[in-house]
Amino acid sequence: MIERLKNILVSPKTEWLTIEKENAPHLKVLTTYVAPLALIPAIAAFIGYGLIGVSVGFGFASVKYASVELGIRMAIIQYVSMILGVYISAFVINILAENFGAKKNLNQAFSLVAYAYTPMFVAGIFYILPSLSWLAMIAGIYGLYLLYVGLQPMMKAPADKQSTYFVVSLIVMIVVGIVLSLILTAILYPKMGFGLGDFNFSL
Repeated sequence: MIERLKNILVSPKTEWLTIEKENAPHLKVLTTYVAPLALIPAIAAFIGYGLIGVSVGFGFASVKYASVELGIRMAIIQYVSMILGVYISAFVINILAENFGAKKNLNQAFSLVAYAYTPMFVAGIFYILPSLSWLAMIAGIYGLYLLYVGLQPMMKAPADKQSTYFVVSLIVMIVVGIVLSLILTAILYPKMGFGLGDFNFSL
């Protein structure tokens, strides 16, 4: 897992070719890669919001607020949104494949999204300090690059349709990601007004 993590971040174009040949079942990628790495933002969120605390208010009037309950809820949101985000994103990419001359293959689509999520998994450590949680979102930009680069080898997307395939998939996934985050927030924070910036969206 560590070797794959390093290679996909440092030399993605070469690593995508290796991943494509594996054609690993999505359940295997889920249990050996996604589920363990999704614990990084989840545990960091628990520590950050449950033990260290988040600043509430402005300037001299701001105070630190932390509670174990808050930490647990944030950890659940991070973990569930990561797992569901990968599955939903993979489903979207796979279902749109034939519209752009690509090849439908759920296992390959899942691997594509799972490994493209790597920067967000790793950067999830920033949730340990809630004030730096926005850096985890910035890491998602590199994840988008990984997703774009992987579309051709993983889904066999034609070069002339790759950009359009990527943009359409991205728009759909963003909408799904926002809806997913709103649903999770409504369930776990029915009386709390946290902004959308506190949560990890899908790719």
